[in-house]
Amino acid sequence: MQRLAPENHRRCFSWSGWKNLLLPQLNRRSLYVYGSEVAVEKECVRQKEGGVLVIHPFSRLRSYYIMCMVAITFLNLIGIPMEIAFLDGNSGVGWEGFNVFSDTLFLIDVGLNFRMGIINEDSEGAILDLKSIRQQYLKSWFVPDMVAAFPVGYILLIADLQYHGDSPSSRAGKMMRILMFVRILSLVRLLRVSRLVRFFNEVERVSNANLEVVRVFLRILSLFMMIFLLCHWNGCIQYFVPMLEEFPSDCWVRRENLMNATVGEKYSFGVFRALSHMTAISYGSSETPTNEVELWIVMTSIVSGALMYTVMVANTAAMMTDVDITARAYKNKMNHLEDYMTFMKLPKALRMRINNYFQARYAGKWYDEKDVLKWVSSSLREEILLTMCSSHVRKVPFFRNCDINFINAILLELQYEVFQEGDIIIRQNTPGDRMFFIEHGQVLVENDFFQRELCDGDCFGESCLLTRGRHLATVQALTICQLFSLSVDSFHAVLKDYPDIMRDLDTFQQDKDILLC
Repeated sequence: MQRLAPENHRRCFSWSGWKNLLLPQLNRRSLYVYGSEVAVEKECVRQKEGGVLVIHPFSRLRSYYIMCMVAITFLNLIGIPMEIAFLDGNSGVGWEGFNVFSDTLFLIDVGLNFRMGIINEDSEGAILDLKSIRQQYLKSWFVPDMVAAFPVGYILLIADLQYHGDSPSSRAGKMMRILMFVRILSLVRLLRVSRLVRFFNEVERVSNANLEVVRVFLRILSLFMMIFLLCHWNGCIQYFVPMLEEFPSDCWVRRENLMNATVGEKYSFGVFRALSHMTAISYGSSETPTNEVELWIVMTSIVSGALMYTVMVANTAAMMTDVDITARAYKNKMNHLEDYMTFMKLPKALRMRINNYFQARYAGKWYDEKDVLKWVSSSLREEILLTMCSSHVRKVPFFRNCDINFINAILLELQYEVFQEGDIIIRQNTPGDRMFFIEHGQVLVENDFFQRELCDGDCFGESCLLTRGRHLATVQALTICQLFSLSVDSFHAVLKDYPDIMRDLDTFQQDKDILLC
């Protein structure tokens, strides 16, 4: 990532250190999306040239921010039900401070989302235009985020300061009325569970896209966190509903003598009662509900427990059967390859290079491009190849003005190849059997007289197509290179069907020979 054009290189250092945290970082996820280090570098340049402060979806700041928001949101979803059900307005300075801090952070998050780049699955790069970001956010998550960010902590803090000078009895009465109102209002903040789900999806995106183990781990972790929150909320509701009724004489709280118990005891009995309902065992629920409200709480707990089991079984089955079929096929192929290398007693260094090649070539997914292209219609096949390779082919001087039908025929003959860092792609003075188009990667072209680096979109070896001569330079891969090759035989086989283009190319080669003379 050090090879920038001179003007872009100066722009890179014109950005201050903290602004560089907004740029995409070089990791497996960004390489997976953009294809190469050069493409990630171009994305950095594109963001700098935009001149607007936007947080890139793959930036280091975005990664840290998402991790922080997952932790803060999860703590809120644990603490808010506890506060509503058990604390009775005696939460203390520490919890009030955390409430104010959380409300402030969620309000800031709403503002930051207007400057947070978006990865659109339908496009190749990130959306960094402020107008497009604003429109998409307003249409999607803005309203739920604003509701979930309602600053209840500020209301409690202002009320406490407002009645600070009143007598203790008057202040207690006013605060109790406000507290009952705020308790109901605080339920709105439980909408932050939607943020937790969204943040977990973002964490999965920010993490390594090629490591299926990481994705499965995050999926399992998010599932268990949701189950924990369900049990936690159910336990809090078990106590919260009798509290709203001012603890009737026949409620379970009075039967268990918990009126003057500590918060820990109340919470433990509430969760124990909830789990006994959800797991359909008799402990904690052996007595018949004594009133209609308690009856509905028990039924709701039982139904939520059944849904919890259903979700667990469904997710487990899905993860076991549908966890990336192509990744499983790739693993099977690699197991066969390992057996072969062991049987042939190949050196360790060679085994490592073979494993690295397959990782670079297939990125952990096994598929056959030729079969995939056979499955689609000829029209779609041409469109796919035009999208992937047309711009590269058009950059070759003698292809620029050729007929589109000839170009389409050439595209059908291209072969996808991958070379590792340090591989010799072409050796000088060897027979020229093909030319290459660089999709992603960097190569070094050198002979006795010059050296030159080529990168995404460049090509080399084209002279052999016309002359069937020898290669004039050695080409070595500086990074992992994804290339398309066109063989001399395939080129001339296509050329036979286009005699006019053949004459034009002969004229082009003769003019080139005259200039060289």
